[in-house]
Amino acid sequence: MSRIAVLITDMFEDVEYTKPAGAFREAGHDLVHVGLSAGETVHGKADKTPVTIDRAASDVSPDDFDALFIPGGYSPDKLRAHDAPVEFVRRFVESGRPVLSICHAPQLMITAQVLRGRKVAGWKSVAQDIRNAGAEYVDREVVVDGNIVSSRQPDDIPAFIEASLAKLEEAAGGKTRAAAAGQR
Repeated sequence: MSRIAVLITDMFEDVEYTKPAGAFREAGHDLVHVGLSAGETVHGKADKTPVTIDRAASDVSPDDFDALFIPGGYSPDKLRAHDAPVEFVRRFVESGRPVLSICHAPQLMITAQVLRGRKVAGWKSVAQDIRNAGAEYVDREVVVDGNIVSSRQPDDIPAFIEASLAKLEEAAGGKTRAAAAGQR
């Protein structure tokens, strides 16, 4: 299955991480936690869910992964103050691989300047920022625009998981077809 980079730091929205991450694992996907420093433990803002960072953003490439998952909360805002996570997000979006974004996650894509001309959902307080970045803010539980799957809030998690798993399956199918074509 897919190898998913989870870009995360302190103060992430617990449920926006735990529920999708659980669903991705249950579907057979491998999660690699990417943050500011490998080996550090970060915590969610409400339930203090601990997550150990496997790899530093400065030490990874989009080529190492099949998809990128960015939980919301304050984590995206904290990460966008650092060059390595922003560059990782920019290169990931541009790679065409799936980017799974919920709540405040568009803040990273705004800073990476990769939203112009896209349709994106996100938390209502970042709606104007999304528009200012040249994207169309869409107030729906899930929006799929090319390789970006986005949702607004915790209530949208079931739709977000369903659309994300479909995008992961679609991307994996494309890899499988490409590999099969290469063997002919």
